[in-house]
Amino acid sequence: MKPPRHYVPKPYQPLITDHIIDTPRCAVWAGMGVGKSVATLTALLAILLAEGGRVLILAPLRVARDTWPEETKKWHHTKHLDIMPIVGSEAERLAALRYDNPICSCNYENLPWLIDFYGDRWPFTIVVADESTRLKSLRLSYRTSKTGKQFLAGQGGKRTRALGMIAHTKIKRFIQLTGTPASNGLKDLWGCVWFLDAGARLGRTHTAFMQRWFKTDYDGYGQTAMPHAQEQIQDALRDLCITVDPKDWFDLKTPFINNVYVTLPAKARALYREMEKEMFVKLEEHGIEAANAAVLTGKLLQIASGSLYYDDKHNWKEIHDAKIQAVESIISETDGVPLLIAYNFKSDLARLRGAFPKGVLLSDEQGAREFKSGCVPIGFGHAKSIGHGYDGLQEHCWNIVFFGHDWNLEEYQQIIERVGPMRQEQSGHGDRLVTIHHIIARDTVDEMVMERRASKREVQDILLDAMKRRKS
Repeated sequence: MKPPRHYVPKPYQPLITDHIIDTPRCAVWAGMGVGKSVATLTALLAILLAEGGRVLILAPLRVARDTWPEETKKWHHTKHLDIMPIVGSEAERLAALRYDNPICSCNYENLPWLIDFYGDRWPFTIVVADESTRLKSLRLSYRTSKTGKQFLAGQGGKRTRALGMIAHTKIKRFIQLTGTPASNGLKDLWGCVWFLDAGARLGRTHTAFMQRWFKTDYDGYGQTAMPHAQEQIQDALRDLCITVDPKDWFDLKTPFINNVYVTLPAKARALYREMEKEMFVKLEEHGIEAANAAVLTGKLLQIASGSLYYDDKHNWKEIHDAKIQAVESIISETDGVPLLIAYNFKSDLARLRGAFPKGVLLSDEQGAREFKSGCVPIGFGHAKSIGHGYDGLQEHCWNIVFFGHDWNLEEYQQIIERVGPMRQEQSGHGDRLVTIHHIIARDTVDEMVMERRASKREVQDILLDAMKRRKS
């Protein structure tokens, strides 16, 4: 590891630090690469010196295990802050807890275990929730006991339910960090914000939130935000949330978008239409059924990309190679420029590795090292394996190919930020133009996903803009 550096904050980083210090329960909405981690650590250092207490940092596994402990060692003023990861097997977690570190980190999956382990002895007065949208599944209800006393009943996801039981009784400060607070629209906000204010701003329950700002769609299933919802919700959250947008502080080049359209071959088109209409197809000797709309969408995305799973054991058949051919054209046109190829399905990865054997898997340590060093020109990555806490790809890469598509805006943005304009700026390559190649199958659900991403981003971008602290 490089020797620690002296921290010279960017103009916006003190805004983050001051917001955390001045607002005990707050949210920092800032994308990757802006330095929110060191700004947060700087705030935590000041809080611990002034107030004492212990800190628990919640994060995805890789980030909790590696990124946060390594971040403290990058800077002179935080190098003495040893962050103890509470990860791994139960024996490893128990061993970590023996040290009583002032700052610990834990992956979200182990949070219920940690809360159960401590019980009433919960020691962490400060919680930092990195990638805090993982808390959005919280649902709560307030019930009345036989004696007339009201109490809280946890619902929703197991992790958020466990944390909700102690969030406002045993935790004094709650800090949320994310770059995508509303990746699926305003509906995402209630669960996260409840951890900050116990429902004071958006409603004590999720039901109350939905009834106030959303209306049921004509089909009786979905909900759409009312015209006044965005502005009212923004106004309600303004004191808790701060947005830092790199474009306001750096002269960043907007990525170039190259949409590459492919046409499904006749047999693949017929199969796609049959699945779309009947929710069932016969593929050789295999009958493939989509039990509901969600499964159907997944099957259609598979066919659009060129393969189809035909049983519960993840066996698959290749349907077409139109997108493989598109990747070949991109490789030819970019003339050896390193490419990060994002895939969705394991079948797509298998086909890509077969077509481009020199490519490496970025979730593999050896493969990641080779790609980061510029030794190989192609790296295959999935958002769930390289999205959070994964750095260094930008040194030799500034081109992304989205082979397939899905609905998750947050994961899509995370992939882009691995090598995006801010990462290029940090690495001294601000003159590079990041290029994003979308391979899109015409007249398929691929096009619907692209449209839906755009609409989600519009809502989120308005929200983020509303929470900015304007430059003086």
